[in-house]
Amino acid sequence: MANRSGVAVDEQAAVEVVRRVLAEEGIDEGELGLTLVGAEEARRLKREHLGVDETPDVLAFPIDGREALPEGVPRQLGDVVICPDEAGADWHGALVHGLLHLLGYDHGTQMDEREAALRT
Repeated sequence: MANRSGVAVDEQAAVEVVRRVLAEEGIDEGELGLTLVGAEEARRLKREHLGVDETPDVLAFPIDGREALPEGVPRQLGDVVICPDEAGADWHGALVHGLLHLLGYDHGTQMDEREAALRT
């Protein structure tokens, strides 16, 4: 976990959210990156990668998700980038949202239901 945002965030709480969500989703091993960035960097990343010029609360860059991997190949889930300035006190919710994207969820009813269940 890297925090380049300039905002103090409880890193242990973030790790606990990641572990809980992955466990609830049946992912027992894998690697992911979690980076907290400032508003300017978040906006630049969204513009460069999604072609949208706005500041997001969270971005997800999935790699392996739930895909079957050859034996011995470590699972690389991807990266979640959170902008605490944009997410505010709900950075936990933004983290859950980003993790679900790493696991293959797209916006819609199924993701909304999982997100609501995992936020409790």
